[in-house]
Amino acid sequence: MLVVTTEGLPGYEITTVLGEVLGVCATSRNPFAAGLRSTEGGPGLDMSQFLVQTRARAVGQMVHVAEQRGANAVVGMRFDHRDFTNTWAELCAYGTAVVAVPLHASTGAHAAP
Repeated sequence: MLVVTTEGLPGYEITTVLGEVLGVCATSRNPFAAGLRSTEGGPGLDMSQFLVQTRARAVGQMVHVAEQRGANAVVGMRFDHRDFTNTWAELCAYGTAVVAVPLHASTGAHAAP
């Protein structure tokens, strides 16, 4: 699955737009409750690993939804977040699920499958 932040895919023609796809991850606003032991990266996760894993979970959910709809790519992927309690935050990955067909480099025609 190709996931890009751009609105198009150079070298591909988007033949079908399947709509918005979303991956949501709830995460603790308290990194120590989530397994972070120290801000210097002592035992457990350090903050950067924690953030990368949280984003990866949200993107993974979004990709799963796109694949279920029959997409082979997601364009315009973005992240959003909001606090929904004093201790929890929502991280959201979203984009547009599409079917994209590679173009032949020299002619612009669809490449053979």
